[in-house]
Amino acid sequence: MTQATLSADTTIRPVAAWGAVLSMTLCVALLIASEFMPISLLTPMAQGLGATEGQTGQAISISGLFAIAASLLVTTSAGRVNRKWVLAAMTALMLLSLVLVAAAPSFDVLMIGRALLGVCVGGFWALATAVIMRLVPEAEVPRALALMFGGQPIAAAFAAPAGSYLGGLLGWREVFWALTPLVALNLIWHVVALPSLPARQQQDFRAMFSLLKRPYFLMGLIASMLSWGSAFTMFTYLRPFLERVTGVNVTLLSILLLALGCAGFVGTWASGRFVKGEVARLLKLPALVMGSCPLGLLVLGASPIAAGLILMLWGAMNTAMSVIWMTWMAQNADDAPEAAGSLMVAAIQASILLGAVVDGWLLDGISIQATFIGSAILAGAAVILVGNGQKLLKPQ
Repeated sequence: MTQATLSADTTIRPVAAWGAVLSMTLCVALLIASEFMPISLLTPMAQGLGATEGQTGQAISISGLFAIAASLLVTTSAGRVNRKWVLAAMTALMLLSLVLVAAAPSFDVLMIGRALLGVCVGGFWALATAVIMRLVPEAEVPRALALMFGGQPIAAAFAAPAGSYLGGLLGWREVFWALTPLVALNLIWHVVALPSLPARQQQDFRAMFSLLKRPYFLMGLIASMLSWGSAFTMFTYLRPFLERVTGVNVTLLSILLLALGCAGFVGTWASGRFVKGEVARLLKLPALVMGSCPLGLLVLGASPIAAGLILMLWGAMNTAMSVIWMTWMAQNADDAPEAAGSLMVAAIQASILLGAVVDGWLLDGISIQATFIGSAILAGAAVILVGNGQKLLKPQ
């Protein structure tokens, strides 16, 4: 990069930095809402499109397949494009996706809309951390990252319950239409607030392959996939379980999902306070706790109170899981953080996709209980693979 470019970056940062960070925070919240709000609308969406709940759950999860590809390809295929416009393009794709889903006349159009969202999800997360590091001085990067990731519990707390309640009141299509003006405003905010971010270095696939050749990193990547796969195997089909087994109506369902989302703030606070230093001893905690939740629901899920407490535990650990595993990545792939970040995003999205697809078959072919047993099995495999965590650490 030339001295003139560096000077331009230095000049722009103090003016636009925090407005740009806030625009990315809103984008995170809208991305999470767009990706996971359909889970709270699974039943009415299936009815409206003339499909089974299992098929609709798989269609919702198709975004994961495209997110995998985007997370690996965006930094290479768009390697020389100004990062400001890449992020703006990802947000525009989110807007188009919402319009297609809201207006979907058929199952196939729903699939196309979710595929476009997947490209947005994978591309945004592959670039987000690197962009944040360019928006603020080095000393402010942790605070900026914390602010950006704060969009996750906000969306988790309000998207699912609001989607469930408004879907019952107005209809599931209206919920997606309601998101479109917010995403349009976020797109405008990106264009205004983000400074010019010329590409500094094109991502090399060789760095990713080099990381995969390291046994400790590959083992950790697989363990993280199992952990996320367990979590979202249960979460994707949570509404059918609560309706069929717990016997909730739309109002109580919204309350339970709100409790789950609000618990995420506790997980964010706790992980920020206690996840410090070497995290080996914490790596199996998410799978251990979250794998116990579907078993707890199978035993106690008929009680709304018991179900609510279990969901709050799941919600708190869900947000802590991201901090634990991303800290592990930062500590054990510090020589190739961009390559590691792309691989982690791809792995997480792959686990969400595979978990939802397999459990869609279990739901349609066997029962809702079978999907929760599958979630617990994935978590158990993660706990066994992690062990005491030492074999997932970079050799000293």
